[in-house]
Amino acid sequence: MRRFPARPLWLIAAGACLLLAVLATDYYYSATWGEGCARCHEIRPNFDSWKASTHRAMNCTECHSGSVRTNLRRVAKHLLEEPPERIQLQTADVWPVMEKCIGCHRQEYARWNAGRHAADYQRIFANEDHNRKRQLVDDCLRCHGMHFEGSIYDLVEPADRKGPWRIKAAGLANRPTIPCLSCHLIHRDGMPLKRASARIAVKEEMFRPSLGFFDRRARMNIVADILVVPAVYDGDRPIKASPERRQALCYQCHAPLASGEVGSGDDRTPMGVHEGLGCLSCHDKHDLSTRHSCAGCHPRLSNCGIDVEKMDTTFADPKSRHNIHWVKCTDCHPTGAPKKKPAGGAVR
Repeated sequence: MRRFPARPLWLIAAGACLLLAVLATDYYYSATWGEGCARCHEIRPNFDSWKASTHRAMNCTECHSGSVRTNLRRVAKHLLEEPPERIQLQTADVWPVMEKCIGCHRQEYARWNAGRHAADYQRIFANEDHNRKRQLVDDCLRCHGMHFEGSIYDLVEPADRKGPWRIKAAGLANRPTIPCLSCHLIHRDGMPLKRASARIAVKEEMFRPSLGFFDRRARMNIVADILVVPAVYDGDRPIKASPERRQALCYQCHAPLASGEVGSGDDRTPMGVHEGLGCLSCHDKHDLSTRHSCAGCHPRLSNCGIDVEKMDTTFADPKSRHNIHWVKCTDCHPTGAPKKKPAGGAVR
């Protein structure tokens, strides 16, 4: 009797498994809108939160996708190892998910990509000027690289102040350190945003439910409406804080030292003539630009005839006499602020 070689049988079996994997992937992801995946208990919490989120009208596959090889690896890991209690995005998963965000939020992405929060790992952690002045430590990852799962020693080498430095983690050098998921929780409860043909400025939403700071220790986003705005002081005097809730997100990185002294650490709480203003009163929410923000409150020329948009108001220049965050009337008028001129020109 003629015997068939074993290799074709193995090829047929492998092809059948591959076909089943493709069909199963299409069924679980597309046809069931995630219900099939949610049969695994560790997926259920993510599935339930998605069903109550602003993205519930989108199928899971529109944000999550994986190759057959990846899906088979996940199934094998689920069956052979102890499954985690909570499914979390790994470092390698963050950018593919963010690329899906770009498909719908192109304008937001373009503005973010033009700002400083789009800085990549190479720019932040291989910066010679910074690294020679300050020692790289794990706490740097709290804001710059919060989705990186390892320590600073796994990310960059050498972790000293001599250098030269290089990004050790493969594939991360040109990836952003602060991607969308650093400030936005995708599976956050909320109603889908309705697009109206005309929207009145005073009715624009001020607080997006998805806002939440990603804490790398807990590996989860802490929603912004429960984040705490720190108490900040100028000596013994408490600084008046804006009631704007979104700036609680900014304070997670731009906070004063434990003393609470204004301007300490990376704090930029406004005081002086701008005390009480929120971060987003001047900064764009995505690209952080402040261009032309002065004109929103000030006339083109100030009372003393100086164009406020040409004043050196930068935070970055330590020699600036008009740091926009802390400028006071007496910084420009040491003998006292001049009285306003009436329409006729006489001083009153």
